[in-house]
Amino acid sequence: MSDDRPRLAVQRRGGGASGPPLVVLHGGGPGCHAAADFRALLPHLADRDLLLVDLPGYGSSPLPDGRGPRMAGCADALAAVLDDGAVARCDILTTSLGGIVAMVLSARRPELVGRLVACGSQPLPAPPGIAADPALGPRARTAYYSEGEPTPERLRETVLALEWREPGRIPAELVRIRHAASVSPASLAVATDPSLLGEPDDLSGLLGEVRAETLVLWGEHDPFGEPAYASWLADGLSRGSAAVVAGAAHHPQSEFPERTAELARAHLSWTRGEP
Repeated sequence: MSDDRPRLAVQRRGGGASGPPLVVLHGGGPGCHAAADFRALLPHLADRDLLLVDLPGYGSSPLPDGRGPRMAGCADALAAVLDDGAVARCDILTTSLGGIVAMVLSARRPELVGRLVACGSQPLPAPPGIAADPALGPRARTAYYSEGEPTPERLRETVLALEWREPGRIPAELVRIRHAASVSPASLAVATDPSLLGEPDDLSGLLGEVRAETLVLWGEHDPFGEPAYASWLADGLSRGSAAVVAGAAHHPQSEFPERTAELARAHLSWTRGEP
C-alpha cells in the first residue's frame, strides 16, 4: 500500500479486556461520523476496547489524497490504522457505508477482521424482486446542500428523517453534532464535488471473498431497502446471518440502541480473538 493514505481520526474509548478491539465505523450521509452515528449505543459497549474511526472526508479525517476506488481506499486507510496500532485482529461494528468498507477490508486483509456487524449496508445492487432505492441517499444529499444554507432543520427533514422511523424522537444534540460535521470544509467540498471521496469500485465479486463472520442488521422500515435485502446479502456471504430490528428505519443503533446492542453483543467476540 502507498504511503499517501490519509491518516484517519481515531477516538479510543473503553478499557475492557473481554475481547479483541472493536472498531466502530459510520455511515455515508451528511455529518456522519463514528461518535455521532453510534452515540446512543456506545454506553452499551463500555466493557469493550473501542476504536471509533472516521473514514476519509468524514468527521475529523482529511479527504483522500487521490481519486482511486473509494471503498478500497477507505479499507487501506483503515488497515493502516490497525497496522500502526499493532492490532492483529479486531471486530467491526458499523452502519451503511462503513459496512461496505468493512467487507472490503475483510476481503483484502482477512486476517484483520474476526466478526462484523453491519447495519443497513448495501454493497451490491438489489436483485430482481427485492425493493431498494440506491438513489435515495444522493437525492437526500442534494436536497440538503442545494436548497440554500444547509441548516439543522433541513438536515433533520432531508437526511435524519430517513435514518429515524419517528423523526420527532431525534435528539436535538444529535442534530447539532451532525449539522456541525456536515458543514466542515471537507463536507462542503464534497457537496460540490462528490468525486473527491473517490471513484466507484467494482464490488461484483466481493461477497464470496468476505471471510469475517457477519451479522447483517436491518431496520424493519429502512427506506433504502426492504428487509429481504438483508437476508439475500447474508445468504451470499460465506459466513453470514441476518436480523431485523422491528420499528427501526436506517439507523437502528440510534432508534433502538438497547435491542441493537443486544443483537451485536450476541454476535461479537467477547472472550477471545478468534471468530
